[in-house]
Amino acid sequence: MISIGTAVAKSAHQITGPKRLLVALLAGTAMTLSASPASAQDADAPAVEAEDDDVIVVSGILSSLKTALNEKRQADSLVEIIQAEAIGKLPDQNLAEVLENITGIQITREAGVGTGVQIRGSNDNRTEINGVGTVGSGSGRSGINFEDVNAAIISSVEVIKAPTAMTTEGSVGGTINLRTIRPLDLRDPLIAARVQGEYSELSKSIQPRISASFGNNWAVGDGEVGIVLSGSYAKQDALSFRPRVDRDTLTAQGTGVTATGAPGPAFDYLGIQFLNQELEDFKYETYNLAGTLEYAPTDSLKFYFDGFYNKQTRKQESTRIQASGVSNVQRTNVPDTFETVDFGSLGGVDLGSIQAAETGTLQPTVANKPNLRFSSDVGARLTDSNLLRLGTEWESGRFKARVEASRSLSSTRTPDLSTTLNFINPNTPLTGATLPNDNGTPFAYDLSGGTLAFGIDTSSAVAPTIAQLLDPSNVVLDAVSVGNNTTRNVEYVGRMDFSLALDDLTGFLTSFDWGYRYNDTSTEFNEFTSSIGLSALRDSPNGTVFSELLVAGPSIFGRADGRSLFFGDFLIIDPNLAYSDQAGTLATLQAALAGEPGGRRLADPSFEPASFYKITETSHAVYGQLNFAAGIFSGNAGLRYVDTIVNSLGNNIGAGGTITQVTTPGKYQVLLPRLNLAANLTDDIVARASYGQDINRPNFNDLKTSVRFTSGPNTAVVIGNPDLAPEKVTSYDASLSYYFAPAAVFSVGVFHKRRTNLFVTQEFAPAVEPVTGFKDFTPPCEGGGIFNPIADRNVFVDPANAGNGLCVPVTTTINDPGVTKQTGVEVAFQYDLSSFEDSIGFASGFGLAANYTYQKFSGGEATNSSAADSRANAIFNSSSGLNSAPYTAVQGLLDFSPHAYNITLFYEKYGLSARARYTWRDAFRTNDTAGGATLGSTLGFPVVTSARGQLNGGITYDLTDNINIGVEGVNLTKSEIKQYCVNDGALLCFQGLPDRRLTFGASIRF
Repeated sequence: MISIGTAVAKSAHQITGPKRLLVALLAGTAMTLSASPASAQDADAPAVEAEDDDVIVVSGILSSLKTALNEKRQADSLVEIIQAEAIGKLPDQNLAEVLENITGIQITREAGVGTGVQIRGSNDNRTEINGVGTVGSGSGRSGINFEDVNAAIISSVEVIKAPTAMTTEGSVGGTINLRTIRPLDLRDPLIAARVQGEYSELSKSIQPRISASFGNNWAVGDGEVGIVLSGSYAKQDALSFRPRVDRDTLTAQGTGVTATGAPGPAFDYLGIQFLNQELEDFKYETYNLAGTLEYAPTDSLKFYFDGFYNKQTRKQESTRIQASGVSNVQRTNVPDTFETVDFGSLGGVDLGSIQAAETGTLQPTVANKPNLRFSSDVGARLTDSNLLRLGTEWESGRFKARVEASRSLSSTRTPDLSTTLNFINPNTPLTGATLPNDNGTPFAYDLSGGTLAFGIDTSSAVAPTIAQLLDPSNVVLDAVSVGNNTTRNVEYVGRMDFSLALDDLTGFLTSFDWGYRYNDTSTEFNEFTSSIGLSALRDSPNGTVFSELLVAGPSIFGRADGRSLFFGDFLIIDPNLAYSDQAGTLATLQAALAGEPGGRRLADPSFEPASFYKITETSHAVYGQLNFAAGIFSGNAGLRYVDTIVNSLGNNIGAGGTITQVTTPGKYQVLLPRLNLAANLTDDIVARASYGQDINRPNFNDLKTSVRFTSGPNTAVVIGNPDLAPEKVTSYDASLSYYFAPAAVFSVGVFHKRRTNLFVTQEFAPAVEPVTGFKDFTPPCEGGGIFNPIADRNVFVDPANAGNGLCVPVTTTINDPGVTKQTGVEVAFQYDLSSFEDSIGFASGFGLAANYTYQKFSGGEATNSSAADSRANAIFNSSSGLNSAPYTAVQGLLDFSPHAYNITLFYEKYGLSARARYTWRDAFRTNDTAGGATLGSTLGFPVVTSARGQLNGGITYDLTDNINIGVEGVNLTKSEIKQYCVNDGALLCFQGLPDRRLTFGASIRF
């Protein structure tokens, strides 16, 4: 019989009794703590021995180590696997965290939850379920979101780093395949369940995690039929504190004075431009269901059907407390102390150093400035996704065939109601010919010791009291943004794969594989939105008019690191009402606006035709591959040809609102050679080498012809580029593995990638008046940027010009005209003491797994520029003394760490299983920042996330043969995140203070 999906050790037949099922599921397992390259187990591999029904040889960590090493020795290419050591038990709760165990893989997190995976420094990877491509909830290419799949329903995770000709194109680092249990591989009925609770230290909540699996197969005539169903339900609270401080405005020597009028320092310095206290609060509710039906009427024919369903609710209840209008008072509020900031070098230019504000206060020395604002971001990502696969496999003599059809679908809706309230300080005057809707509030800040701490200056005579901060009569409505956007992604695939055995016809060719794949992918985005921005008091309803919507915001910002200086008392629109009754909340706000003399109105959300886009992509791929084996050598060589047609549909909005649909076509063809070779140099040493080419297609959002505007005055408008060409990637791999003990290995590998047409995002900023901070608010934005007709002018214009419409940053993606290169080294080591049981007893349960990755990036011509931040040129001219602005540097790869390592210490004996894993990655550049910051506020360059390590661990115990209890921890040491502008260790701009989470529970299996 032909078998597909997760390989099951045939040696499981040798074990009888109720425990044979677990052996079948775990044979062929790669280590749950550190993955190893693997392939299908060789027929000559040593069998698993069992003395009686009560002995399980292949289960848990130690036995899976031995099996994984055997698989590695048989592998022809770099294919790495992590498999559950028990039903529903991968080494981590989160799939991204699971993948982080593999050499060469790092991850990024959002609010402490793993969401992004970089394989060999690249985010551009492909994600499959049972070999079928998945589609995500947004416009990306990497597939289903990792946080949308509960690890409990996945039996194993496969990562293909070196593809064969059969491997579907579309990845740079590798292909991730999430595999579920195959029913015809079961030897006994499967019944298993797991019940857990997850405790979030920051939210002080416990949320459930439940999963269960059932499977069986039955004889039907001369054949057999089988079914497996796995389901899970999980809730999770994910919190993270992300303070942000902008210090990107130059105060020239002699222009600054203190709040009392004393002269400032005799040197240039960076003052405070903006303060933002962000609490990220995401609440996940995830349903997963996976099922497989297989029917084999004969040993040579099989039919199969796979289904996967995901329902994800990712609710957001985040807050942003802002000190705005600070630039207006920075020259009259000289800091108390300064720190020296060394910007380092960019593009071969030493940017020198400068003094920057470290501690001090910001008093309301200018009329109505600085301001205090309370923003609440309430929304959700509601995603329903499913995957269906139907196919058959047939074998006759030396010929094998597989025919398969599949569909992957993701439908996402993003309801959102974001609001901003301005605080009117009753202790300071509100002045002006046109009264603004905010006035002065004193602030204090302490940025010493690598901490971004700030809050109300309670020592000031005009500081508001707690009662005043929580009084509805002291707040007014400033901005509202409401939306309900939709995204629909779908992919239809048909494929035929054939194989002809040649092993008895030639001296070294074992088989010839060939096939065809048809792919039809589309994405459609529709925006339904409405927004309003208010700047004048006459337009802004007082909080007493809508007080039934107001609640005190969360005052927990000190929980993460014990800080005492933060905004702890403020009012927000009730997030529960804003989410559960969006229409009612909006109606209350609309009624409040209608009662104001300014006459401003907030419309109901409506379709925005200028934002619409639909992109379709059709590809045809054919491949041929020869497999060979001769003496110590084995491997494969083949070609894959891909023909792709792309159409980008968008709306052009003409005079009078006339809508004209415009289609921009594109097409390309590529030929992708691929070669993999393995050599058993000795009984203990295996060498591998590979060469291959692949393509990386642009994200759909980058191909759009439409333009989407938001109400944010600093939010960059993304302009699509339908002329983007796919990246072409040429990869070389070589590795050497030494198996120096029965369950031990030391391996070293090198890789090199050459990339052309690298995707690079460019940003262009509008001009900003250096003294007032005002921006142009009339088209066509001669000073740069793009005119956004709905942007809230906020503090960027004189109050007399309040309203909507502002010149904002613009970003677009281009192909780098240069060639880029990545070169790296991967080292892995694993060893356990089980062979010393007779001499050291209990200590023989200990083991160690470790890996290290080094990688280097070079080349490229597309640059970032200090001109993206209108204030950066003056700063760098001052710090460097060169007066050579703008300053540029090649962007390179984002989320790319030169160094990374994992160290896992584990113990397994006497029914006790424990592990502690420490993961560390070097600094990397990223566009993931707090509070919606863009290059226009980070001095023109992606920020640098400083090097960081994280400790995870867990311990379980077998109460009986069927019941296991345990506890797991994530971020046990509460490791924080620091992000610097320009270079690592230069200007501290952002902090991240993620949660520590503990999961406890029990599992039962039969």
